[in-house]
Amino acid sequence: MHKLFRISFTTILLAMLSTLSMYGVAAVTVTDDLGNKVTLDRPARRVISLAPHVTELIFAAGGGSKIIGTVKYSDYPEAAKAIPRIGDLRQVDLERIIALKPDLMVVWMHGAFNQQLDTLRKSGIPFFFSEPQKLSQVPETLINLGQLMETEAIAQSAAATFQQQLQQLTIQNQHKSKVRSFYQVWGHPLYTLNDKHIVSDAIRLCGGENMFGALAPSAPVVTVEAVLQANPELIIGTTSMGDSKNDIDQWKNFPTLLANKNHNLLVIEGDLMNRPGPRTIEGAKAICALLDQARQHRSTDMAKGLK
Repeated sequence: MHKLFRISFTTILLAMLSTLSMYGVAAVTVTDDLGNKVTLDRPARRVISLAPHVTELIFAAGGGSKIIGTVKYSDYPEAAKAIPRIGDLRQVDLERIIALKPDLMVVWMHGAFNQQLDTLRKSGIPFFFSEPQKLSQVPETLINLGQLMETEAIAQSAAATFQQQLQQLTIQNQHKSKVRSFYQVWGHPLYTLNDKHIVSDAIRLCGGENMFGALAPSAPVVTVEAVLQANPELIIGTTSMGDSKNDIDQWKNFPTLLANKNHNLLVIEGDLMNRPGPRTIEGAKAICALLDQARQHRSTDMAKGLK
C-alpha cells in the first residue's frame, strides 16, 4: 500500500513539474520584414536559413548552432561552411527540408522561391522573412531573431554594436557634398541596385546619390549608353567569387566619362553590401571611404587647374 502510494505520488509530482515546465515556456511573437506576425510556441531549436545573408544574421544573433540546413554560398562565418546544404537561391530540396523537421525557416523573399514556399507553408513550418532594406533595420532583425531563438543577450549586444557604429557613421557624413554614383553589381549583363536596396541606403548615408535608384526592379539591368548618359562621378565595382574587378575596367574605354577622368573607378568587397546582413556596416564604411576618395580627387583636379 505504502509502495503504491509512493509510486502514485511520484507520478503526480512528475506530471505537475512537467506541466509547470510547459507553462514556463512562453510563446514569442515578432514581426518580420514583410510586416507579418511570426509566433512560436517555444524558442526555435532547429532553424533552416534560405539565404547567405540570413545565415550571417542568425550567427550574429547567437543562433549559429541551431542552423540545421542552409543554401549554397552561405560561407560566412567560417563555421557556416560545415552546415548541410538543402539547395541554392533558385531551388531547394522540399522533401529534405520537411524531413529535417525545422521549427523555424528564415527566408529571403524573391521570385524563384515563391512556388516552393507555398508548398512549405502547407507543412505548417513557421516562416520569418528577412530582407532589410535600410541599415537601421539590421539591428531590429538581429533582436527579432534573438527572441525567436532565445538568444536575446547575444542578439541585443550585436544590435547595439551595429547601431553605435551606424550613428557614428551618420554623424561623420551628414554634411558632406553629394557624389553622383553608379553601383555595379555585375558587368555582363550590367546589373545595379535601386533605392529599395540597402546598398542605396549606405550610399545616401555617405552623402552619395544612386544614379539609377528610381528604377522599378530591385536589381535592374542597365545599358552602357545609359551609364554614359548619366555620367556618374564615381563608379563602385564589387569583387566576388574570385573576380577581382567585376569588369569595372571596361569604363576605361570612355575617356569623357567623369568617373574615369577623375580616377574614380573604385572597388569594394561585394559580400559586405550585396548581402543585407550584419557586415553591411563594414560595407557602408567602405562606401563612405570611396566617396571620400572621389571628393579628394575632385579637390586634387581643382588644385591642378589652378597651377
